[in-house]
Amino acid sequence: MIQLNKIYCMDCLEGMKQLDDNSVDLTVTSPPYDNLRDYKGYTFNFEAIAKELFRITKQGGVVVWVVGDATIDGSETGTSFRQALYFKEVGFNLHDTMMWCKTKMPQNHNRYEQGFEYMVILSKGKPKSFNGIKDKTNTEAGATAHASYRDKDGIVKKTSSFNKTKIAEFGLRTNVWFITPCLSKDNRYGHPAPFPEELVKDHILSWSNEGDLVLDPMCGSGTTCKMTKQLGRNFIGIDSSEEYCKIANKRLEQDKLTKFA
Repeated sequence: MIQLNKIYCMDCLEGMKQLDDNSVDLTVTSPPYDNLRDYKGYTFNFEAIAKELFRITKQGGVVVWVVGDATIDGSETGTSFRQALYFKEVGFNLHDTMMWCKTKMPQNHNRYEQGFEYMVILSKGKPKSFNGIKDKTNTEAGATAHASYRDKDGIVKKTSSFNKTKIAEFGLRTNVWFITPCLSKDNRYGHPAPFPEELVKDHILSWSNEGDLVLDPMCGSGTTCKMTKQLGRNFIGIDSSEEYCKIANKRLEQDKLTKFA
């Protein structure tokens, strides 16, 4: 029986099949990217995982699917696009296609360096929670806000209507996030491609509320579980690698935070 605030060492499909229908508020996860990394020989049935995610996601729930493509024989695989379209086939809305732009990347290719990954935001109906992060500096901060519209010629024009509201210092950020990846040995925790904590934290804040259930069915070194716990949500982590599960549990123990159940 799957319980809250624990990490389970098992195949992700086996674990998700033990969860009730419409029980998960938010999933934040990242599958193996084609053959880009070695995940202890793990392979996965994407189609079956997509169907299970739809079954266990609550109405209004969200799945954050972080994915990239390998380049094979000079061509990108396009796996990320095919996966996004298949999620639509099983019933999800493609709520947003966000981009994680990596602020530091090694230089080792014969093309422009791959500096981003897709963060596909899938929703079961309309998202029930959106706590938009406002950290984009407004260049007109302090000025009086006016309504505006885009004319047929493409130019944005202000209307004559007057609004006494002052423009805030910070506005809603865009769907392109600039976050440094985990490149050093110290912040990889023995995993080939861990999530940056900032990336996971911001998605959890955006798409869930305190007390919600957050799932990572391929939790690796446990970043999603750790940040979920810190932010007052409940978590379930699943990974087929015993080594990664040990790493994830160690990180949770070192965090020394109260469990939320």
